[in-house]
Amino acid sequence: MSAALPKVLCLKKGMLLKQVFALSRAATPRESRLCGAGDALVSCQRHYKSRPTHGIGKFKYLLPKEVPKKKKDKVQMKEINVGTEYEYGDVNIQMTSYDMCLVEHFAQYVHKLCNRLSIRVNESYAMPTKTNEVLFLEERGSKMQLDAVLTTHQRVVQISGLSSTFAPILLEIIQSNQPEGVHLLVKEHTEADFKSRLKSRPELEELLAQMN
Repeated sequence: MSAALPKVLCLKKGMLLKQVFALSRAATPRESRLCGAGDALVSCQRHYKSRPTHGIGKFKYLLPKEVPKKKKDKVQMKEINVGTEYEYGDVNIQMTSYDMCLVEHFAQYVHKLCNRLSIRVNESYAMPTKTNEVLFLEERGSKMQLDAVLTTHQRVVQISGLSSTFAPILLEIIQSNQPEGVHLLVKEHTEADFKSRLKSRPELEELLAQMN
């Protein structure tokens, strides 16, 4: 019995080895197939490279075409509406104050009031800020010394087509709501008012005067 046991063990080992070899042989074709498929994927040619892409990856054609910027024309003065017997032409409501917030809010109020009363507002704009220096002279001296610097802010609301009968009512409403520290002036629009909005160029004016 002892001599037969090694033979049985050898037979079992041989059967196990055969099964292992059979499994390995069965697995190798699959692995080889996978390897072959991978090689095919790597080595395959990309045929779509030769075809047109039709703008794939580009977005510029989706954007609207840019219009070339036009040069700004010179600011030209519009024709001044003189008015008729029954209504005023172009009228400027000028508000001046040392407090910028105060005059700005009051100009907004006047603008909204005109819109509510169906009065045509041509434009509402701000005039250039002006600075005034206050100097004082000492009692026993000859030199002037700076005491304060005052900045004046001005806003203008230009209206047109105001009837002569409704004008006193509008002025009374504006004056009743006029805040302290705001100077109010109502006048007809002139060419000088338009030129005062533009920046003065004295050097150019001198050259033009020399040429003329």
